[in-house]
Amino acid sequence: MKIRLAVSKERYPELRAALESRGIEIDDTAGLILSEAASYVDSLILRDRETGERVVMPVDEIIFIETYGHSVEVHSVKGSYQSLDRLYKIYSLLDQSKFIRISNSVIIAKNKVLKITPTLSMKFILTMINGEKVDVTRNYYYIFKEAFGI
Repeated sequence: MKIRLAVSKERYPELRAALESRGIEIDDTAGLILSEAASYVDSLILRDRETGERVVMPVDEIIFIETYGHSVEVHSVKGSYQSLDRLYKIYSLLDQSKFIRISNSVIIAKNKVLKITPTLSMKFILTMINGEKVDVTRNYYYIFKEAFGI
């Protein structure tokens, strides 16, 4: 059996040793995830779009995450990477005090918003620190306003 550990750095060595001693293999691509309650990951394992290599990205480098069909892209200052996980799964691993979902297909880092532009149709257009623009949809309009104190 293979599992992925989504636990704090302090507990990781202890849990890894305990599980491996019981014959459980730790693999960052495994479908099963063991996580701590109310804990959030420090980094995500992503895939470089050009080389296909796996990259470990610290969560604080993430600007926004978006999905197109089955493809999930994580945008950072260094570039864009593909994730192997679904958007809802990634969101559950992130600290919701630092990240907010602004549509069914986009999650943003709150501290990476450069400009908020309101529109006439109960939407916002956000300019992120990398210059890309993302939309806050009507379904997430009030959640966004409350999170940003608007």
